[in-house]
Amino acid sequence: MTAVRPEGPSAGTGPLETPESRYGRTADQRADHKLKVIGAVLGVALLAMVAWFGYDYVSGEKVSAEVIKWSVVSDTKVEAHLEVRKDSGVKGYCTMRSQAASGAEVGRADFRFDQDEGRIDRVVTLRTTGRATNAELVGCHAG
Repeated sequence: MTAVRPEGPSAGTGPLETPESRYGRTADQRADHKLKVIGAVLGVALLAMVAWFGYDYVSGEKVSAEVIKWSVVSDTKVEAHLEVRKDSGVKGYCTMRSQAASGAEVGRADFRFDQDEGRIDRVVTLRTTGRATNAELVGCHAG
C-alpha cells in the first residue's frame, strides 16, 4: 500500500486532519459546540427576561392620573383638578406634592380613589405649610 502525499507549498506543514466519520470530532470542536449551545440558551433566556420585564412594566400600571389644572387658594391650600384612570373595581391612591418658590416642599398628601368607575374627575385640596407655587403629581399606585 502506498501513501499519497499532498504536493505543493503547504505539503507536510499543516496539521493532519482525520476523517470525522471515523474518529469523531476533536476536543476543540466539541468545546466550541458546547459554547455555542450555552451562548444560544443564555441569549434566549436574556431575551425572554427583557420581554417579561417590558410586558410587566407596560401592563402593571393599574392606576394613572393627570393634573388638569391647579390653583393656589391661600397661603395654606392648593387645589388641583385630577383626572384618574384605572381599571373598574381597582382601588388606588395618588400622591401629590407642592413646593414653595425656594424649591422646598411645603405640602404632600395621598388621595384615595376607591370608586368603581374607570375614569374619575376630582378636585382635591392639598394643605401646605407655606405659600405654594405649584402642585405636582408624584405618582399613583394600586392598593
